[in-house]
Amino acid sequence: MRLCRCTPHQIEQYKRRVSGPLLDRIDLQIEVPRVRVEDLARGSGGESTARVAERVLRARTRQLERHGKPNGHLGLKETERWCRPEPEAGRLLEHALERFGLSARAYHRLLRVARTIADLEGAAEIRAPHMAEAVQYRALERGLVRD
Repeated sequence: MRLCRCTPHQIEQYKRRVSGPLLDRIDLQIEVPRVRVEDLARGSGGESTARVAERVLRARTRQLERHGKPNGHLGLKETERWCRPEPEAGRLLEHALERFGLSARAYHRLLRVARTIADLEGAAEIRAPHMAEAVQYRALERGLVRD
């Protein structure tokens, strides 16, 4: 594998080629840094794959029991019904929409992603930390995250 030799300016130009409306349709946008060999050799010490799979299965079961389908397949009215954030989380969402100029489509996607994050945690309500994490996953779209 070859290392990228592009300048920061070239990378920015490339990122701008992808249109806003296309990016608006992608729920999770994160930048994953390259893992150093020393870190690979040490091991992650993180959550096991089996444990993560268990949490995902429980979250999916919650979603199917609650509304008969995964959160990502909810329509607008269903999203408004099942993805209501607690007041503090709602204020955080409003602030993110205004500050970053996010669209109505992004608003509903953020609600569904925050609902999924809450489901993974086993939380009944969408709280501020869930919303903050969902907003963070949209940050790459608007160039809000920098190395």
